[in-house]
Amino acid sequence: DHRDLHSFPTRRSSDLANVMPRFTDELRALAGSKWDAVVEHRFTDELAAGTIADGVLARYLIQDHRFLDAFVVLLASMIAAAPTLADRIPGCQFLALITGRENTYFERSFDALGVDRAAREDTPNAPPTSAFDSLMREAAKASYPEMLAVLVVAEWSYQSWGERVLPVAVQEPFTCREWVDLHCGEYFGSVVEYLRGLLDTAAATLSAAERSKVETAFLRAVDIELAFFDNAYAST
Repeated sequence: DHRDLHSFPTRRSSDLANVMPRFTDELRALAGSKWDAVVEHRFTDELAAGTIADGVLARYLIQDHRFLDAFVVLLASMIAAAPTLADRIPGCQFLALITGRENTYFERSFDALGVDRAAREDTPNAPPTSAFDSLMREAAKASYPEMLAVLVVAEWSYQSWGERVLPVAVQEPFTCREWVDLHCGEYFGSVVEYLRGLLDTAAATLSAAERSKVETAFLRAVDIELAFFDNAYAST
């Protein structure tokens, strides 16, 4: 569980704090109401309250569990493309966390929700799942800033809703509380700041055309995040 790890330093964060607005803030502003719709989604409120229907949470987790391979490909590609060792090390630590010590949350949650292996493996990808898998794999072959744009949406949007609902999140059931805890706190915040910092720095050298591609990747990722939450209620 990454909550047990110490946060790593983000060597550029103090410098970037004095630069307003940050490029990543500009990207979030471009997303506008769709970003807000992700962060304030019904799913996150019901998760925090512990009132989310088992079928909704199970549908969401089955689909979310499909992302690990594409996410690892994208994160590893970003690490390889980063300009310096100092820029790579925090990403390597995060990658090791994701692919190393087994996180039992999904296994325990599937058991608690009565989701058997057949349901996990045979349920087809929902359209947003396929879209996100494609986006991550496409971004892994695109430019370094485009890779970062998709990663920033994936982590920053989740940190944003996690921090929003944490003050009112119930302790039980664990299927709800642990998913909130995994997406907030000092360590996860340091991951988000690291990714944002890399993208903010890279933006300084982008041409107008390159910036446009980054904006497109960012906004596409936000659209899919919103569709992904909506899909959890598709059959309710």
